[in-house]
Amino acid sequence: MSDEIIGGIIAAAGAVIAALIPEILKASPRTKRKILVSVGVALASVLFFFGGRGLYRHLPSLLPSQPTRTTLSAGDFHTVGLRKNGAVVVVGDNEYGRCDVLDWRKIIEVSARWKHTAGLRKDGTVVAVGGNGHGQCNVADWRDIVEVSAGYYHTVGLRKDGTVVTVGDNSDGQCNVSGWSDIVSVSAGGYHTVGLRKDGTVVAVGRDENGRCGVSDWRDMIMVSGGGHHTVGLRKDGTVVAVGLNDDGQCGVSDWRDIVAVSAGWRHTTGLRKDGTVIAVGLNDDG
Repeated sequence: MSDEIIGGIIAAAGAVIAALIPEILKASPRTKRKILVSVGVALASVLFFFGGRGLYRHLPSLLPSQPTRTTLSAGDFHTVGLRKNGAVVVVGDNEYGRCDVLDWRKIIEVSARWKHTAGLRKDGTVVAVGGNGHGQCNVADWRDIVEVSAGYYHTVGLRKDGTVVTVGDNSDGQCNVSGWSDIVSVSAGGYHTVGLRKDGTVVAVGRDENGRCGVSDWRDMIMVSGGGHHTVGLRKDGTVVAVGLNDDGQCGVSDWRDIVAVSAGWRHTTGLRKDGTVIAVGLNDDG
């Protein structure tokens, strides 16, 4: 069923309810209850039996913009998982102390990269462990954060007011985000940072080698992911776009359809289809 038909059904249901309001107001309390119950049942039937198959596509625009929480994150040499009780589990190489997360509590999101791991607490503060040679773990004073993303030598945080904060290496300008606003999601790539605006456009700063920051013409995006040398974006129609280094085919996503989530790795890209299957392109030397 098309979006236009669904919109018409919903509008018609609203018109019926509006027409009944004068009668409802004049009715006795017992009759009012009967009318309201009948209207509720009828409206539920319209929405779920006639428009339900497409209504879910409209729900994101009706809800407050919130970033997608990362509950499992794979770094280069370790993997971090978030338990439902807010504790964190990790496996892998603990060089630099990047796996020292077992005492973390009240965590709602985790992000792992090469040398460090970052975690977002439910109170909006952030914790980080691991290599800190560029100050990428200096997040103790962050407040009101709603999303966190670890890059190779920098860490990015999205504040609830839509602005962005960063710490760490800025040799390629990857931390130059002070002028960003109206951001709803962030992703730290290897040496660049990507931000998704609430209007569906995208902004990027940092090393633009191979055009990985060439996202200024992207529109209708609902998700972005910064990889090692490329950037991937998911459009609201389920198609995907990618820019940057493509020597291993990691940007070969133009034929992808029905995608609901994307993730850019070092030299590969993965996509989750709405039917629960996964597609991937790029370097596959290690399977």
